[in-house]
Amino acid sequence: MIKQILGKLPRKPSSKSSHNDTGNEGGFSSVNSSYSNSIGGGVNNNLKGNSGSGKGSNSGSGVSKSSNGTYALNSSTASKTNQGKKLGPMAAHPGQGLNFAAYEALPSFRDVSSAEKHSLFIRKLNMCCVLFDFSDPSKNLKEKDVKRQTLLELVDYISSVTSKFNEVTMQEITKMIAANLFRALPSSNHDNKLPDVYDPEDDEPTMEPSWPHLQIVYEFLLRFVASTETDAKLAKRYIDHSFVLRLLDLFDSEDQREREYLKTILHRVYGKFMVHRPFIRKAINNIFYGFVFETQRHNGIAELLEILGSIINGFALPLKEEHKLFLVRALIPLHKPKCVSMYHQQLSYCITQFVEKDFKLADTVIRGLLKYWPITNSSKEVMFLGELEEVLEATQAAEFQRCMVPLFRQIARCLYSSHFQVAERTLFLWNNDHIRNLITQNRKVILPIIFPALEKNTRSHWNQAVQSLTLNVRKIFSDADQALFDECLATFLEDENKEKETWEKRESTWKRLEEVAASKIISNEAVLISRFASSVSIAASTNLRGTVGS
Repeated sequence: MIKQILGKLPRKPSSKSSHNDTGNEGGFSSVNSSYSNSIGGGVNNNLKGNSGSGKGSNSGSGVSKSSNGTYALNSSTASKTNQGKKLGPMAAHPGQGLNFAAYEALPSFRDVSSAEKHSLFIRKLNMCCVLFDFSDPSKNLKEKDVKRQTLLELVDYISSVTSKFNEVTMQEITKMIAANLFRALPSSNHDNKLPDVYDPEDDEPTMEPSWPHLQIVYEFLLRFVASTETDAKLAKRYIDHSFVLRLLDLFDSEDQREREYLKTILHRVYGKFMVHRPFIRKAINNIFYGFVFETQRHNGIAELLEILGSIINGFALPLKEEHKLFLVRALIPLHKPKCVSMYHQQLSYCITQFVEKDFKLADTVIRGLLKYWPITNSSKEVMFLGELEEVLEATQAAEFQRCMVPLFRQIARCLYSSHFQVAERTLFLWNNDHIRNLITQNRKVILPIIFPALEKNTRSHWNQAVQSLTLNVRKIFSDADQALFDECLATFLEDENKEKETWEKRESTWKRLEEVAASKIISNEAVLISRFASSVSIAASTNLRGTVGS
């Protein structure tokens, strides 16, 4: 009798099982504080220690780590997922994979009543928190396929749901997303290279082996953010600053497929959560600062600039001072790194958007381009000339006049470049009607600056196409103002004669000195020596003194 009474009393759970159950049901009990103290952080930390041999567990997500680096549900989570069925232990043996015999598919949403769909949705989310080791393609094939099918079902469900997501559901959704997406990215070969040696175009990108699962999780996140049933006021508690920062960290992934999804998702987050907009811009700013001034290594600069191009396009007028500082401190310095070709198209679009929004920024942008103008990199110089044309096309006369003197000094150097593509691309500027009109209106300042380069090209440039284009530009100036053209030609010939006289005088002086040196070579007097033999003579004299001294 006493035994029957005692058997009916509830037993006090052990501390270990209680901890696991609480972690599973509580999920994101304090999501806004930090993901590192919740599900996503625990999983990410385990991934970072993937090579270790410990058996640490993540109680918050119900995920345990084996000695070979794979993850499995804890016993309490597995029991809940399978509606209280008793499961066998998921033991990990050295040199073998985990025993995922208990990882079985849950019923389909079509097979349960409408009242049970929400609870089934939560169970499927918990089930998808389990991570698998994709480094070995032959391991856990059945379990991986079960998870993939479950993820696909979740995507279909979230697309067809007709009621608002409550707080508990959002907790579980963000828990599953964090567990799968937020991880330590694999180190690539370029991490050990110096910035001068690193060239992303030469390195083969590392493809994410777990992409069959990650792709569906990204699609799930995208549909969750875009869903009309997601209340932004409630969701901002879970898609918070920490969540956004960790999304931004993933932009450094070498897998372009992942970066494309991240680009779309971050853009949707920026559009839906207005409260996060200043923070997102600031966080992207910080990524650019670290890239330009510290590492010069990042895989996602082009995608981040593509997002910013759309953001800049939506800036209200007049532009805030914050946005102008972003242009000066972040965007313009992005012209500095050697790998600018990887993202120059997107960068050029962002710069042009600023000038089109506020034409007074043209002078700032052009001077910024001149500051970072390449000296020895011809292909980079061609890109700068293309961007310069786009900026000049949106430039008004007043701003053009402020910067035309330093600008056309640089253009003159480009005109006389021995690299025919640089010279050719510079001459193409005159094919743009707006730029040609600006130059013609200010020809009295511009022509004297560039005339020597035009004349030298006509006489001696090795490329026939450059010579032909130069003749066309000369004709534009002569047709516009023949008197000015003749004046510049006369000045050029006069300067050329003066330069020739100076050169002849210099040669005569050297020749006379060489003759004097030759006549006194047999004596012990100090004599001036030929410039060609100076280094040899000095070296011989030094050796002789050393021998005498010893």
